[in-house]
Amino acid sequence: MSFHKKNDAAADPNAVNPDGSPVARVRLPKKWNREQFALAETMLGANHIRVQCMDGVTRMGRIKGKMKKRAWIREGDTILIVPWSFQDEKCDIIFRYLKPQTDWLRKNRYL
Repeated sequence: MSFHKKNDAAADPNAVNPDGSPVARVRLPKKWNREQFALAETMLGANHIRVQCMDGVTRMGRIKGKMKKRAWIREGDTILIVPWSFQDEKCDIIFRYLKPQTDWLRKNRYL
């Protein structure tokens, strides 16, 4: 017995808007959780990346274990980070945005 919904546009990775642009599902930062946008600058090895955050601080980012094998992060990628509460120059990387998602964020003035 199949439980899949038919004609579900939200599940279609190739869905397009009426103007021909791809549908972008974008996760926004949760301010109550201190999340913010950042740009990956330098790969440092051992799951660490130097990131330039939107608040102007350059931090040492650590890729969380859940993301290690799932999302490959390259220099220049837009990411979502959570600064550490006890050491402000370090942060956890919790999400990586794809190109269409980054374009949508720029178009809607989040970046």
